[in-house]
Amino acid sequence: MNKTGFDNQKYVEIQSEKIKERIARFGGKLYLEFGGKLFDDYHASRVLPGFQPDSKMKMLQQLKEDVEIVIAINAADIEKSKIRGDLGITYDDDVLRLMDIFHSLGLYVGGVVVTRYQGQGAANAFLQRLRALGVRCYCHYTIENYPGDIPHVVSDDGLGRNDYIETTHSLVVVTAPGPGSGKMATCLSQLYHDYKRGVTSGYAKFETFPVWNLPLTHPVNLAYEAATADLDDVNMIDPFHLEAYGATAVNYNRDVETFPVLSAMFQQIQGGSPYRSPTDMGVNMAGKCIIDDEICRAASCREILRRYYAALVERVQGRGQDAAVRRLELIMRRGGVTPELNPAIAAAMKKAEDTSAPAGAMVLNDGRIITGKTSSRLGAASSLLLNALKALCGIDQNLDIMSPQVLEPVCRLKTRYMGHKNPRLHTDEVLMALTISALTNPFADLAQQQLPKLHGCDAHFSVILSEEDINLLRQLGINVTCEPQYETKRLYHK
Repeated sequence: MNKTGFDNQKYVEIQSEKIKERIARFGGKLYLEFGGKLFDDYHASRVLPGFQPDSKMKMLQQLKEDVEIVIAINAADIEKSKIRGDLGITYDDDVLRLMDIFHSLGLYVGGVVVTRYQGQGAANAFLQRLRALGVRCYCHYTIENYPGDIPHVVSDDGLGRNDYIETTHSLVVVTAPGPGSGKMATCLSQLYHDYKRGVTSGYAKFETFPVWNLPLTHPVNLAYEAATADLDDVNMIDPFHLEAYGATAVNYNRDVETFPVLSAMFQQIQGGSPYRSPTDMGVNMAGKCIIDDEICRAASCREILRRYYAALVERVQGRGQDAAVRRLELIMRRGGVTPELNPAIAAAMKKAEDTSAPAGAMVLNDGRIITGKTSSRLGAASSLLLNALKALCGIDQNLDIMSPQVLEPVCRLKTRYMGHKNPRLHTDEVLMALTISALTNPFADLAQQQLPKLHGCDAHFSVILSEEDINLLRQLGINVTCEPQYETKRLYHK
């Protein structure tokens, strides 16, 4: 656990050089599509242990005088309140969070574009919210038969219908809260409008996944398919690259489908395309920075398993579809992924069976498996968190490190004054009680100091946790999965 399989420093260095080369290739203006997360790319850090979530930002800061950021968000994702699984917040809220982060790092944000806009009510409300905050915003519309009908797409009735995003910097980075947000279409639209205005501009893609020089069924690439199961993304051999160079490269269906459109645009604008394949468009050196393939394979298989359990839970919650679950089952079979990869799953289910109540288990970074059960004062997540902290500092599991004089008033406050029927404490409440107990109990203080050691641990629970517990555990860096069932048979769960 927590072993390194990826050289992050090497990645920052060679990726930066490749981006500079690409900028130099286009003389006036470059639209650089950032695939995946521009900031806090936790998926990459999970499947490529050693990858730092802020690596891309470090590279951009080196060019910040020339950089302008445009954030794209799909109107359909706003409408269905799509959630960022790693942060537990909606895509539209994440747009605002990202803007705050970019501003704090001295990066200029040129505006927000709502893609596939069709007058959706939620999208209109978000646009109104942005305008009230003084944010420049634009709308890009659904284009009929995109991307197949090239003459229509590359016309005033296609890309020409979209709002033109006024930009002032030479390097325009187009990013988004998640996949399927319309980043490439935004870049294509800008190229078309620039051409109409007599502006010379180019396009490139800063992509992390799929990794073009890893095998099609490598777990790192399969994990990307798992992460985009709800989008119907499929990794595939790039046929254009194979034809042009006689070499195999891995890409994915949306880029392959869109490549003829981009080629046609360059043909129309510049009399020829600078790229012979969608793989050529990308700037992706991640595969060259893997220093231990086995570590990355194992980490990616665990990520596929997490994505599967997340899809099961989302289906129960009404936020996911059967099709996504079926796709993940196929990916698991292709990668040889089974629940046995995470020992916490079997341990949690056994604990639940033994106690006839919700339970959880965690695999610590040293390989030990810790369990937690539901009690009168603590839920499964709170119990597991405390037991893990005790184990990390060598405290007997039966020792109470939180004073009943602290716990009882908190439980009483919840039920008597705040209207809660359940007196058991959530994980955030337990940490507050632990902090108070640490003032007089050295064991509680010692346990509190172990919190950073939980980062990267896998935990599994026999029931779906509350949002409060899931968010707290995520903040601690714990990878959480749950069985797709609620603790009670109630229809409303909050």
